[in-house]
Amino acid sequence: MSEFDIVGKSYPQIDGMQKAMGKTKFVTDLVLPGMLYGRTLRSPYPHAIIKNIDTSRAKALAGVKAVVTYADTPGIKFGPRSEDWTIFAGEKARFHGDEIAAVAAIDEDTAEEALELIEVEYEALPFVVDPLEAMQAEAPLVHDDKPGNIAAEFKVEAGDVDQAFKDSDIIYEDRYYLNQVYQAYMEPMATLADVDLSGRITMWTGTQIPNMMRMTYAKALGIAPDNIRVIVPDYGGAFGGKMENNIHLVAAVLAQKAQAPVKLVNTRYDDFIAGNPRVPMYIDIKLGATKEGLLTGKEVQVVGAAGARLVYAMVIVATACYRVDSLYRFQHVRSKGYTVYTNTVPTACFRGFGNSQMTFVLESALDMIADQLNLDPAELRIKNGIGPNETSIHGWKINSSGLKDCVTQATEKADWQEKRQKKEPLKGIGLSCCNHVSGNRPFAREFDGGAGIVRIGRDGRVTVYHGESDMGQGQKTTFAQIAAERLGVPLEMIHVADVDTDISPFGLGSFATRGTLMGGNGVLAAANDAFGQLAGVAAEMLEANPADIECRKGKFYAQGTPEKYLPFNEVAAQATFSRHGAPVVGTGFYEPPTVLPDPETKYGNISPAYPFACQIAEVEVDADTGQVTVTNFVGAHDVGRAINPMATEGQIRGGVTQGLGWTLMENMAYENGKIINADFVDYIVPSALDVPDIKPILVEPIEPNGPYGAKGIGEPALNPTMSAITNAIYDATGIRIKELPVSPEKILAELKKKGGM
Repeated sequence: MSEFDIVGKSYPQIDGMQKAMGKTKFVTDLVLPGMLYGRTLRSPYPHAIIKNIDTSRAKALAGVKAVVTYADTPGIKFGPRSEDWTIFAGEKARFHGDEIAAVAAIDEDTAEEALELIEVEYEALPFVVDPLEAMQAEAPLVHDDKPGNIAAEFKVEAGDVDQAFKDSDIIYEDRYYLNQVYQAYMEPMATLADVDLSGRITMWTGTQIPNMMRMTYAKALGIAPDNIRVIVPDYGGAFGGKMENNIHLVAAVLAQKAQAPVKLVNTRYDDFIAGNPRVPMYIDIKLGATKEGLLTGKEVQVVGAAGARLVYAMVIVATACYRVDSLYRFQHVRSKGYTVYTNTVPTACFRGFGNSQMTFVLESALDMIADQLNLDPAELRIKNGIGPNETSIHGWKINSSGLKDCVTQATEKADWQEKRQKKEPLKGIGLSCCNHVSGNRPFAREFDGGAGIVRIGRDGRVTVYHGESDMGQGQKTTFAQIAAERLGVPLEMIHVADVDTDISPFGLGSFATRGTLMGGNGVLAAANDAFGQLAGVAAEMLEANPADIECRKGKFYAQGTPEKYLPFNEVAAQATFSRHGAPVVGTGFYEPPTVLPDPETKYGNISPAYPFACQIAEVEVDADTGQVTVTNFVGAHDVGRAINPMATEGQIRGGVTQGLGWTLMENMAYENGKIINADFVDYIVPSALDVPDIKPILVEPIEPNGPYGAKGIGEPALNPTMSAITNAIYDATGIRIKELPVSPEKILAELKKKGGM
């Protein structure tokens, strides 16, 4: 008999059939009686004074029920990290797409017509798009109170970096640029807001952080957090993009004004120009090593563009500065980061959260060092890779590390040695590693754990409540498996409820690869509590000791006597009757053994567990067109115990595909301060024809802090992809790519410099 019945087994998503049959109602599908449709008027200028707004013609249009501007809001400055937001632009518009006004009407066509009737008088101002230019003395200020457009600075230093470089046999220095890219989720941002007679607001919206969003928005609206309820139905993806955004607040203000429910759905164009795409970064790196390939010192400077307001860019820049320091045994590091305002769309979270940007730079630099030292790049990673039961330079306690196994298994699967030795013209193979977190204590500071509620009804039906929203990654299925395993029931007896801030535990949300570990531990704790209550009832019915009670495959029995059992539903019914109708409700929480980093030194243990990975890409380069084709891909990931191997492998395939798009084709292009490819005609994402055979490998060192030994997979699936591909391009051509995306034009230009190969 295997150790587990449910955990470690592959299952399709529990809501997969519902989605496949088109029966799932996403946010955009929701309808309430008397519902109105909202639309937002956005600034056509990247920077401008708003001299006057005339909404009279829009208000007079038949079918229009509300028109709102800055004057209809409390005018409170707010924001999740810095109070530089307002719901609508007041005196100035600070980016092309800034919210100027909004309307609510009886249908979408009327709402769109009303927008055209709003007259706004602007005075265009000088603007700045590039963060390096924004830091110059002569650059226009995005916010008058931020000299040099510096929104935030970050510094960390450990060891003696200058001496480390003196002791180095080789030093590599260069500048890299990571471009701005769009999350490209399936469903645009959308929200449905309603206001009851007491003034309490209910929002149905696809958000990763319903509870933290509620706190931020309460500040913006000048109301108590308890006067906002957030319900999270199924929604079509996020990848970090659906944290906070003004769309939800605009819908709320419209609902308040119209005294009716208002649904506001971004057009895809709106989503491009006013979403929260990835933070573009300039990264300077200096990396030292001995002739034996031991890393000595690392110094980086990161300059990241926040856009016109600070969302999470400062935290993302900080992450880029120092998270990779715990991938290898660094002893001497120095990092400086600048988060810079620009007259562009506000930037924020995207799968990888700054780690992906720095992983690209570090892993590119490592390959250059390996090349100069004539070392196998895989050997270089193994030699320096951090191992289990080590503490990194910043205090991260690595309980389990499968990094070495990831490299070993990936290189074996990819025939690494054979393919490197058997060189073919314009064909190459490249490798990249990464680390990540399973939770991030500094993000919320107060806590970073998880909680759960498990309710068992009279008929034995189990409902799981949690605070971490499912954006399509399969989190509901993972939580169901954890609960089913602990309770000893088949998976089909578990229902996982949508997040509702009135009912669900206060969860921080789905980010930082924290769902499986933090949320899963919370669900496990609640299931433990519920099981203990049922075991007491079963013990009375079986005339046994409660400590001896077990349940497996829906049957309660005393240890050693599985033939004498009680069905799960009978025990649940007895428990309900004995409590005069009250259901069994188990609650529990998980408090991770993390340490909030010191404000000055940044030393502390930010996560209870750390996933690792090694990815290998093979490419072919067309000398005539410059086209790069990824022909094969291997991704070995340390995930702890894989709760659902099929879902975990799916996450790897999805992350690699997303990274392939970023590397070879995706780029948000600006002209005159405006995004000029804000649609899927001009913004190119990978199709099925672009994706190679992706071979996932699950490396499963049991993590003592994870539920059933699990870690996480969401973000590490993407982090190393870009550098694995560009390292393969270097192997094929000798061209070091330092700026994404890798366009055919760039390749052709470099090939021409090298004499055409």
